[in-house]
Amino acid sequence: HTPMLWRAPHVLAAVYHRRSHIRDEGERGCRMITLYHSSRVVVDKPDILHSRESLDFGKGFYLTRLRSQADKYAERFIRLYNSAVLNIYHFDENLEGFTSHVFEKYDGKWLDYIVACRRLQSHTLYDIIEGGIADDKVYNTVDLYMQGIYTKEQALDMLIYKKPNNQICITSQELLDRNLHYVKSIIL
Repeated sequence: HTPMLWRAPHVLAAVYHRRSHIRDEGERGCRMITLYHSSRVVVDKPDILHSRESLDFGKGFYLTRLRSQADKYAERFIRLYNSAVLNIYHFDENLEGFTSHVFEKYDGKWLDYIVACRRLQSHTLYDIIEGGIADDKVYNTVDLYMQGIYTKEQALDMLIYKKPNNQICITSQELLDRNLHYVKSIIL
């Protein structure tokens, strides 16, 4: 099974039709999905500039389709800063002219990509990437692999039992400006 590449709007629509919990029609009749971003602040004009380099999928603006995951991530901000903001967006699924990639599961390709991004090594650049998040449990396995304590096979054996959460990274400011539409923010 090869990972899906989002290159045509009808392919993306099929992927999100299977996965999306919330859909609605945008003003131009395009398919829109709801995405979430937890932060310390209201982010009504997202940008790539404020992102760190060595994250899972590199420098970009990170979102999730899963409200529960965004709420859980916001808990970190609440513990550290006594408040958090859940930013809500509509995302236009039309990706015509942009490159994309979906990592369906924690596998060798996902692991190689995560490691390359975290080490700031050369890797394939996509305008939008979706796949599993390296949360605390997964991060420990990835970290042990990056340190050479686990072989790739050992790391993948550990990850096979983990159900991927969801993260979407938009690395193109042009895509961010064109397709991501701020809806509202909720102070938590």
